[in-house]
Amino acid sequence: MINLFEYQNKVAFPEQHFDNLEMFLDAIWSKREKSSYYNEDENREEVQHFLQFLHKNKELKSNKFVGVIHFEDQTINLLPKIFYTGTETTPETVKIINSHVLWWLSYCRKLRFPNYLSGLNSQQADFFEILIYLFSKYTRELLNSSVYQRYIEVENELTFVKGRLNFQEYINQNLARGRNHKVNCIYDSFEMDNPFNQCIKSVCRLLLTASKDIENKRNLNDILFLLDEVSDATISAKECKRILFNPMFADFETVRDYCVLFLENSVSFNYKNDLKLFAFLLPMEYVFEDFLFGFIDKELEEVNAKNQIKNKSLDEAKTFGLKPDLLLTIGDRSIIADTKYKMVYADSTDAKKEISQNDLYQMIAYAIRFKVTDIKLFYPNTINNDTVNHLKTIEIIDELANNEKITIKAHQVSVIDASISIEMLYSLKLSECFENLRNKLSEELNDILI
Repeated sequence: MINLFEYQNKVAFPEQHFDNLEMFLDAIWSKREKSSYYNEDENREEVQHFLQFLHKNKELKSNKFVGVIHFEDQTINLLPKIFYTGTETTPETVKIINSHVLWWLSYCRKLRFPNYLSGLNSQQADFFEILIYLFSKYTRELLNSSVYQRYIEVENELTFVKGRLNFQEYINQNLARGRNHKVNCIYDSFEMDNPFNQCIKSVCRLLLTASKDIENKRNLNDILFLLDEVSDATISAKECKRILFNPMFADFETVRDYCVLFLENSVSFNYKNDLKLFAFLLPMEYVFEDFLFGFIDKELEEVNAKNQIKNKSLDEAKTFGLKPDLLLTIGDRSIIADTKYKMVYADSTDAKKEISQNDLYQMIAYAIRFKVTDIKLFYPNTINNDTVNHLKTIEIIDELANNEKITIKAHQVSVIDASISIEMLYSLKLSECFENLRNKLSEELNDILI
């Protein structure tokens, strides 16, 4: 097992597989489904961004993704840089790190997690297997109680009129051939063979080829058995996102969101029906942004949070759009908050506190165009520095706007709980393990915003 932290450590990779891995990742990157997780430049580029390949010493280095890559007999864990200590990483430590990522994802608005999130299976090897476990267990239990059915428009040849007649087809195929006793009808039928169930079946087949966990394989096979009458079809993440449910089927939204998560962030390479590579990868900067938005929206009742506001542009021609991470409203106050997934330290000798000048320029543009003078920058704490700090207050006088004062404050916030143990993860629900961290982060954000 290989453990790589974003942009931090380098690890040697078997020379006989080194070039093949790079070739497969390049092929997958060029064929991957375009996602909102990637920026416009990344969506256009054909060279993969998952790993850095250092050819001189045949070493690998991680980029901005977290997740897992299975290649040949190797498992490569890609872990968040904020957990990097420079020491050897044990399997237990990897599971604790992965539990943090799961807790962050449980607040993400792009994914609805099952409520139970009970103690994790001690046999599950990596983050990917844990996600499959959560998806397959929830989906199997849901389908055992009710399989999703919906009305689908079908066309069929019947002995009686149902729905509406397809006159053109009836004339061409029936009257012209002396089969006037058969009528071509178009009608709505309550079917289980619908795009949503096809999507579940497609995702289960994908995961079944990649999972090595016995319990996960059993759950996935049970789901496929329940959906045996559903036709095999490939459904894209974009199509899956468009599937909507009425309130009677609200529980199925969780399954849909899981399917989108796997379809958007899973990549695979098959050679002669043999799975050569499978990877599940998430860009950590977007996870951090979505986590903070979801946490503020759920835990801080006095704050009204909106994310990714897109109605403003930097220029009058509206060529350069502005999209702050969060627009927060507290009573009659407005705050723009931007998340920066970067490691910063409260170094008293550093006047800038390692805050990027480009970040500062970006915040000033937000303040002017949105007419908001209170700006917050949020940075994560790290495992080496788990005491959070108020990093810097920067005041800017806008002489073009009657000397309006723009205040930019940078803060570290707690997203790591170093006290969580492997025993807690096996015996408690995920929400119970992170209750102390939830309370701590709520207090910090209340002090910062309210």
